[in-house]
Amino acid sequence: MKKNKLILIGTNNKGKFKELSYLLPKKFKKISPLKLKIKSPIESGKSFLANSKIKANYFSKISKITSLSDDSGLCINCLKGKPGVLSARWAKKYGGFRKAMKKIIDLVKNKNKNKKNKNFKAKFICSLTFKEPNKNSISAEGILYGNISPKILGNKGFGFDSIFIPKNYKITFGQMNKKKKINIDHRFLAYKKLKKKVKIL
Repeated sequence: MKKNKLILIGTNNKGKFKELSYLLPKKFKKISPLKLKIKSPIESGKSFLANSKIKANYFSKISKITSLSDDSGLCINCLKGKPGVLSARWAKKYGGFRKAMKKIIDLVKNKNKNKKNKNFKAKFICSLTFKEPNKNSISAEGILYGNISPKILGNKGFGFDSIFIPKNYKITFGQMNKKKKINIDHRFLAYKKLKKKVKIL
């Protein structure tokens, strides 16, 4: 692969684009689907892995550029893994991420009402797929465990960051320094695994 080769970061989510841009080596020139006026495909997969593959294959085929796509979301134990792959759709359903976070907090509190053993456990999952034109895709998944905060705390992150407290920490991703968050989160864990499979990363 030549230096400064284009890589399309297959997401129209600004937060995800920034994080993946930070993780990728400087030798890549990063571009977004929006810049190429490419709309996102329908995410019909039933898992994060399936959806990341759908996006990477789609963006690589349409753009004829090496693509890196992310599919990620929040899975909450007491809600049987919801919102899961429907995380972004929950935000749309409830009128934005802030309202969706309030809804999640209410649901989690209700599930734990009158229970001796409270369960606020959750995990963020990220599946990354790397796809070069005319080559097989390569994927990796990162999982970060933690708990749901009883309140929305902080505004430094995006998505559901302000209600997720990573394991061994006492603050939410929304309260955490951005660089600190990028270097410990589920996206970083997935990228770390992907780097072992794709040498050019």
